[in-house]
Amino acid sequence: MNIKSLLLGSAAAIVAASAAHAADAIVAAEPEPLEYVRICDAYGTGYFFIPGTETCLKVGGKVRTEGEWYDAYNPRSRVGTLWHERVELNVDTATDTEYGPLKTNTIFRWEWNDGNATSAKLLFANISLGGFTVGKLDSQYNLYVGYAGDVINDDVIYDGPYELNQLTYNYDAGNGFSAVISLEDSYSTSDGEASYGAGWWTDDKSDHYAPDVVAGLGYKTDNWGFKVVGGYDSIVEEGAIKARLDAKFGGVEAFLMGGWNTDGDKLNKYAGTNQDVSACTASNGTVNAAKCGWGDWAVWGGVGVPINEKLKWNLQLAYTDSKIFEATTNLKFNPVKDLLVEPELTYVHYDFIKDDTLAGILRFERNF
Repeated sequence: MNIKSLLLGSAAAIVAASAAHAADAIVAAEPEPLEYVRICDAYGTGYFFIPGTETCLKVGGKVRTEGEWYDAYNPRSRVGTLWHERVELNVDTATDTEYGPLKTNTIFRWEWNDGNATSAKLLFANISLGGFTVGKLDSQYNLYVGYAGDVINDDVIYDGPYELNQLTYNYDAGNGFSAVISLEDSYSTSDGEASYGAGWWTDDKSDHYAPDVVAGLGYKTDNWGFKVVGGYDSIVEEGAIKARLDAKFGGVEAFLMGGWNTDGDKLNKYAGTNQDVSACTASNGTVNAAKCGWGDWAVWGGVGVPINEKLKWNLQLAYTDSKIFEATTNLKFNPVKDLLVEPELTYVHYDFIKDDTLAGILRFERNF
């Protein structure tokens, strides 16, 4: 073997060894498995699985802006124009368990009014499992039977409390029959003022330890339903009962609801008022609180008539034993999906103070 062949062979061996060493030193990492978001359709539209878990999550909310002229809840109001904004963020979760779905519902709300009057609060926060619900949401006195008509000012005539803590059991027999029992907090706010009704008459107090009680029964089919619910205010030691009939005739929806107060001379959490105190203040300055409420009874009725797939007309009428009459009508227009344009007019007559109010709202709302 000559010197040239030896040198060439040695160089080839060195290059091969270097190449093998370089190949061993640079090793491409295995790509991490990518987990795409999976749709969760077991609990309705909008839910998806949180990656790496069996919990379903839904995020939604609304943005609302509206103008208001005068005030259907205050006969002495002379507001020319009030503009109001509201934003809500809804977060819902659901997980399947051996006892049924374990769910949570949380709603945050932010508001802004003319004059830079702003507010922010936790509107709802509750947990439910196997028919039980615990946490903050509207009273079952309203939720179980349903609110009044499909109008903005549906509670000009007070229909019950909102936004309070509760421990509730809902029973659904699966054949149309249902029932509810609820223990509700009599002191649900930190500032000493209840989160329901007009603050001038509410009497919740922090040193009261007995809950309020709500119970109801009902039956529902595809075209009609009947429910009755009662509420007992443990502070006033009085209460009220509401009964409601709903019916559908083709696309037309109608309801009739009546309420009875156990003591028409008193206001309680279940037969109270949302009216300003001026609605029951006599000319001599004497306040008769019962004249702002139902008296012994109240009645509501209304219809909803779809005009076409984008437009619906609603009407609600209400009257009380204390001789307050309310009529509200609106148009709900959905020019595109999830966008609402809603003009509304409300007329209220107060027999006690011999006064009338006409109030209007123009609402724009985007839901997502």
